[in-house]
Amino acid sequence: MDSYLSENFGDVKAKNSSEEALQRWRKACWLVKNHKRRFRFTANLSKRFEAEAIRRSNQEKFRVAVLVSQAALQFIHGLNLSTEYTVPEEVKTAGFEICADELGSIVEGRDVKKLKIHGGVEGIINKLNTSVDDGISTSEYLLNQRKEIYGVNKFIESPPRGFWVFVWEALQDTTLMILAVCALISLVVGIVMEGWPKGAQDGIGIVASILLVVFVTATSDYRQSLQFKDLDKEKKKITVQVTRNGCRQKLSIYDLLPGDIVHLNIGDQVPADGLFVSGFSVLINESSLTGESEPVNVSELNPFLLSGTKVQDGSCKMLVTTVGMRTQWGKLMATLSEGGDDETPLQVKLNGVATIIGKIGLFFAVVTFSVLVQGLLSRKLREGSQWTWSGDDAMEIVEFFAIAVTIVVVAVPEGLPLAVTLSLAFAMKKMMNDKALVRHLAACETMGSATTICSDKTGTLTTNHMTVVKAYICGKIKEVNSSKASSDFSSDIHDSALAILLESIFKNTGGEVVKNKDEKIEILGSPTETALLEFGLSLGGDFLKERQRSKLVKVEPFNSIKKRMGVVLQLPDGSFRAHCKGASEIILAACDKVVDSSGEVIPLNEDSINHLNDMIETFAGEALRTLCLAYMDIHDEFSVGTPIPARGYTCIGIVGIKDPVRPGVRESVAICRSAGIAVRMVTGDNINTAKAIARECGILTDGIAIEGPEFREKSEEELLDIIPKIQVHTCHLFDFVMARSSPMDKHTLVKHLRTTFQEVVSVTGDGTNDAPALHEADIGLAMGIAGTEVAKESADVIILDDNFSTIVTVAKWGRSVYINIQKFVQFQLTVNVVALIVNFSSACLTGNAPLTAVQLLWVNMIMDTLGALALATEPPNDELMKRPPVGRKGNFISNVMWRNILGQSMYQFVVIWFLQTRGKATFHLHGPDSDMILNTLIFNSFVFCQVFNEISSRDMERINVFEGILKNYVFVAVLTCTVVFQIIIVEFLGTYANTSPLSLKQWFGSVLFGVLGMPIAAALKMIPVGSV
Repeated sequence: MDSYLSENFGDVKAKNSSEEALQRWRKACWLVKNHKRRFRFTANLSKRFEAEAIRRSNQEKFRVAVLVSQAALQFIHGLNLSTEYTVPEEVKTAGFEICADELGSIVEGRDVKKLKIHGGVEGIINKLNTSVDDGISTSEYLLNQRKEIYGVNKFIESPPRGFWVFVWEALQDTTLMILAVCALISLVVGIVMEGWPKGAQDGIGIVASILLVVFVTATSDYRQSLQFKDLDKEKKKITVQVTRNGCRQKLSIYDLLPGDIVHLNIGDQVPADGLFVSGFSVLINESSLTGESEPVNVSELNPFLLSGTKVQDGSCKMLVTTVGMRTQWGKLMATLSEGGDDETPLQVKLNGVATIIGKIGLFFAVVTFSVLVQGLLSRKLREGSQWTWSGDDAMEIVEFFAIAVTIVVVAVPEGLPLAVTLSLAFAMKKMMNDKALVRHLAACETMGSATTICSDKTGTLTTNHMTVVKAYICGKIKEVNSSKASSDFSSDIHDSALAILLESIFKNTGGEVVKNKDEKIEILGSPTETALLEFGLSLGGDFLKERQRSKLVKVEPFNSIKKRMGVVLQLPDGSFRAHCKGASEIILAACDKVVDSSGEVIPLNEDSINHLNDMIETFAGEALRTLCLAYMDIHDEFSVGTPIPARGYTCIGIVGIKDPVRPGVRESVAICRSAGIAVRMVTGDNINTAKAIARECGILTDGIAIEGPEFREKSEEELLDIIPKIQVHTCHLFDFVMARSSPMDKHTLVKHLRTTFQEVVSVTGDGTNDAPALHEADIGLAMGIAGTEVAKESADVIILDDNFSTIVTVAKWGRSVYINIQKFVQFQLTVNVVALIVNFSSACLTGNAPLTAVQLLWVNMIMDTLGALALATEPPNDELMKRPPVGRKGNFISNVMWRNILGQSMYQFVVIWFLQTRGKATFHLHGPDSDMILNTLIFNSFVFCQVFNEISSRDMERINVFEGILKNYVFVAVLTCTVVFQIIIVEFLGTYANTSPLSLKQWFGSVLFGVLGMPIAAALKMIPVGSV
């Protein structure tokens, strides 16, 4: 079966599947009872084609707009532009001087001419009644006025579907429709032949069963939809830094209004259409909107920023002009939201399993119907009444047809692929509580197969709460882990050296010191920037005064490729000065001078370079993150277009930043080792810092530590020689640490592990440059706190607390999902096999089927919706992390499952066959009702076999299946409901379900047959079959 599934349904991957593969498996699933339900949680390919058409249209539109704006710029300065725009009355009344449509046409059309007519960016700011420094007012009345005139920053979504929609979809099941027709015929013929109410009993029984199946199915599906709705809300919680009422604050992108001043940094998503106000080195990636991969430079000359695009480099202030459905991104997202998530590999595989079993079931149903009809014809031939047909004969044929259709209902396991969705929805909801937000369904199940985790250091293995604890400045090394120590240190430093140090800290930064809404000082920025700014303040520095002292001319923001940040300042005397900071050894290599103990600048010689390198290694050996600060005076003129100098700097000093290891990381790494998952640290930090942290975490013992530059220089052959040493082996996990790595080093490592060595790789990332590795990995894990929007969008799972222990929890839940679905498949296939063989063999050998249509519908509900609820929602246990991972090549239906399915099916078939042949004698059944009682006994024993098999299926390999059973309330509730309904059906609904009340002895016998299945299941688990 696995080879058939791989051949026909194996092309769909956990991520980045081709459209052809998605189309191919849909065509292979021709036997589907309910298209609406089966394909509800799969991608809507037609909507995706529609979204792609919008992208192509945008690409052409923006290409034309750029050409037009470039042409306009050449002539615009020499023209006298006339203002033809008339402000609508309602806009004037609200206190604004430009309407939403005019604003939209300026930015979306990149209309330079219109922008000039309105007075440029400054004119638009005035017309929107806002301020660059203070932003818009937070008065509720004024905010509502803006919303009325310009709209809100939300796109139209399809309305949530109510419960009755799911009921209607459940009714679309073809086999249930056919059964409803059979029920109608049975009602009509029965009432004509036997009158009301006796003649209507069979028909009413089938109708009631259909309605029960429909409502239970609809309830389950509706609950799933609510879970997904809650998760969608969490995915959309995106915040940006905004200035309102003169205060910087975090605001949801859905609360943005035209006039807002938004602060954008590298990795942010542009939250609305807007105009560039001020900033440095801004590169915008517009591929999500236009398909163009080449980044666009945004500046005063090209100030247009489009919603949905990404900040690839630089930082800026943006004026929001257009929001919501007036933007192209809003229109695109409205279409994309209906496109849905890609289906997961397990969903596709189980669709394949359902198709195979459905074909077998259809064959058995046709043969069963043929045999039953042939039996009726044979009897009539013997009686010589083949030419006279009564209503009873017609009723019998309708009953035969209903049985055949019900065999198809039972045989086509529509619930198999939906059980995946149920299990994933349950897991995703629980993982949300465990601080992991799953963005793509497939990530849940793929994480269960993970063999390698490539983890960042900062913020994942460490707390990301950074403080400067040591500094080496002016030849002096000091502990600065308290305000008193910092104050003492500042008094030991020469005034000129302190001044240049504070200038470097406060001017060469991506952070800010601002007042929040409560008028309290707040430091904004990355943890590293925050630590440096705190250090600067503790030295007695004043952020605002320092910022006003000189003018920023150029900024090159930090990124993980350059591993440095640089700025150029224009000093009050008109001269220029450059500052840079970054990876200590990289900045030190760019220096040829140093500030000495008297504050004088002296040349660097070999001894002083060695001394500084020793300081770096000493700091790094103490697991401190080291940064070097440097400056240089530029004696020539400097323009914005000139690159910041790369060499010739004066070293100010080195700071050591403490970022403690998170509590519980060492234990989590040990859990990964016992689970057969290799943990590798890939960091941009100094190699000695990386090794010290890796040893503290338990990642590095005797393994390999390598720097990025050395890794990059390796040839393909050398990489193939190194990487096997860091593979997962059953006997040992080799340690691996990569320091000073670039994002492409991480991408290269991931690609080799996945393709060459067939590992299932999960990767953590937080920066914009991590996007390629997150995209390449089987499971991309973005950091929720430190991560940029670009990283989050490229990821499959967002770790909301940035904690490595949460990644281990995700792996545990992934394994739980995979095994839960295996357990459900094992249980359902057992029921399928037994129900098919029992009805088929009985029809062939005795001429009648012991399980009626109503009974089979009840069995179908036990194994389908209720079985999925019980087994697919089992929470994870610690034992899951003590077994090896499935990996990339593991078979979904394993030898263990086949052993349990075949063994349990054989036992149940023997029980049913024994009852059919020896049941009357064993239970002393005599009289006219003996056949009815025997069939009830068979039905009851069959159901209790499933009840106890469900308990045995809680664990496919362990004999003790009762451990933790009472903690799983869903499982207990499902079993209780099943038993209670079974008692009601047998004892009170016999008229409609074709059952007869049973004696205490008969009940005991039925339950005993079910209970005996448990020791049989335990004995089967002792038969070794291998795990493949």
